[in-house]
Amino acid sequence: MAEMIVSAQPRSDFGSGAARRIRRSGLVPAVVYGGSDENVPLSVDPKAIMRLLRSEAGRNTIVSLDIGGGRSDSVILKDWQVDPVRETILHADFQRIAMDELLKLTVPVSIHGEPFGVKTEGGLLEVVLREIEVECLPGDIPERIDCDVAHLKLHESIRVRDLPVLERVQILEDPDRVIVHVVSVKEEKTGAEEAEGVLGEAAEAEPEVVARGKKEDAEES
Repeated sequence: MAEMIVSAQPRSDFGSGAARRIRRSGLVPAVVYGGSDENVPLSVDPKAIMRLLRSEAGRNTIVSLDIGGGRSDSVILKDWQVDPVRETILHADFQRIAMDELLKLTVPVSIHGEPFGVKTEGGLLEVVLREIEVECLPGDIPERIDCDVAHLKLHESIRVRDLPVLERVQILEDPDRVIVHVVSVKEEKTGAEEAEGVLGEAAEAEPEVVARGKKEDAEES
């Protein structure tokens, strides 16, 4: 897996006020942790984080984190926060890794193919699990796990145990967990109608509760 270089600057000021000042300067607060070294607060360019997330390997890209003074740590992007309105990076967490130590992380499942049950039998493909947890050495991290659904017929499914075995990668999910299945349109509609019925009953019940409460209040007064 390719390694990306991200430059960072150590920081010594903390708190929400300091975080706002960092963001106004065009950077975002971050921290690197893990291994035998202590946590190091940092400031990083949010554009570098976005490039990392948009890369082929995404968040599982191995990053060479340059924090100045000739020091560079091998890390992965463990977590990040995004502004829900502006969709900009607010904070990033990096975890140190050792190339000879096993690592647990999640890998996306890549669904491809048009199921027989959709194309011929009028079913719908429902994706239940979009990523799975694995354990492997950093150098063996898969970019994705392929899942071919072309052979699926109506009411058939693919489970974790059906995924292709990857060399030097252990899948940690329950083997019986469903990844995708083909359901009938009728089943899909029935589920939606039941949900609408529950919401409708709740909506009808609401005025009764309000009216009863007002009546009780009037009696008490």
